[in-house]
Amino acid sequence: MLKFIGVRLIQMSLLFLVFLSLLFFLLQAQPGDFSTQFLDPRIPPENRDLIAARFGLDAPLWKQYLTYMGNVLQGDFGVSFQRYPRTVVSVITERLPRTFFLFTFATLLSYYLGFVLGKVLAWRRGGSQEMSITLGGVLLYTVFYPWFALVMIWFFAAYLDLVPVNQFLTPLRWRDAPFSANSVFTSIIWSTLLLSIGLGLALWASRKPDNETQRRLVKWGGVGLTVAVFLAFWMPHEQRTYATDIAHHALLPIFTLALVAFAGVMLITRGSMLETLKEDYILTARAKGLAPKTIRDRHAARNALLPVTTSFVLGLAFIIGGGLITETVFSWPGMGELLLASVLTQDIPVAIGALAMVGALALIAHIIVDVMYVFLDPRIRYQ
Repeated sequence: MLKFIGVRLIQMSLLFLVFLSLLFFLLQAQPGDFSTQFLDPRIPPENRDLIAARFGLDAPLWKQYLTYMGNVLQGDFGVSFQRYPRTVVSVITERLPRTFFLFTFATLLSYYLGFVLGKVLAWRRGGSQEMSITLGGVLLYTVFYPWFALVMIWFFAAYLDLVPVNQFLTPLRWRDAPFSANSVFTSIIWSTLLLSIGLGLALWASRKPDNETQRRLVKWGGVGLTVAVFLAFWMPHEQRTYATDIAHHALLPIFTLALVAFAGVMLITRGSMLETLKEDYILTARAKGLAPKTIRDRHAARNALLPVTTSFVLGLAFIIGGGLITETVFSWPGMGELLLASVLTQDIPVAIGALAMVGALALIAHIIVDVMYVFLDPRIRYQ
């Protein structure tokens, strides 16, 4: 396994270098250069040449390429043209927690609900409920998303007045805040991550006892303890009021994203589960007299997880890019909105930095998927 991971890391590193090279040459292929992008055309030619020299654009192409690769591999993506003199890394670091918060919560919610409902529908195939829920899932999966998001805003924000219409916080409440919004986003993300780990450990530990009563005691005892620790952390915390404000603004975009993504996960799980139920080991498990819930959850659903896991991990890798439509419609200033603004204003360093980060996370996600396959399906082994 270690040898396989090492080989894959080398392959991914080389592929990342190719990806960075493509970004560089695509940048070189665009008309003009950095020295003429934001300058008054009336500037004398000698001053223009001086600016080009300071950018290093008077050097040969191979030297520019080596300088570019050396800077990027050190994490130096330059400065933002639109937000000068701020660096690209600082701009991305400011926007990243907002997008990570929004899309991680929506992704986790959609995959959990989609997987649970998908396996139940496949197990109870043929009923009227399966037909209606599957049809509803297909409609949500194929809906025109910008229109659907606007309808959700009209109904829940304008008509029912349950959630705010735009932005990710209430400016008046944050005017005298002793800390930044990003620090609150970071606290929410880390605490929720620890909560998820605790809940996962509780569910995993509940599978060990043989007695059903003991399993339920371990399961709900672990869940209750984890939730109690989570609440004990946030109730006296000075950021609690501000975290509640952020959560209030995030409810509608998270719910809208999860509702659309959930439909696709449900359909993938249902199809994978139906194929798994045809396998011989499912017939053997039935012949042994195992409980239907055991056959469904421990035999069929575990192997049906493979395509769902692939979609989940790769989906998490691309959340850093944000949802261009989602963040625009809901006025959520994240990575998607940043990419759009950087392209419209020709802030090329910011766009290149965000794309490089997306590429790195996508490659890491592929390695994670390869390793997880071994634990999800015992039939898979790496030689």
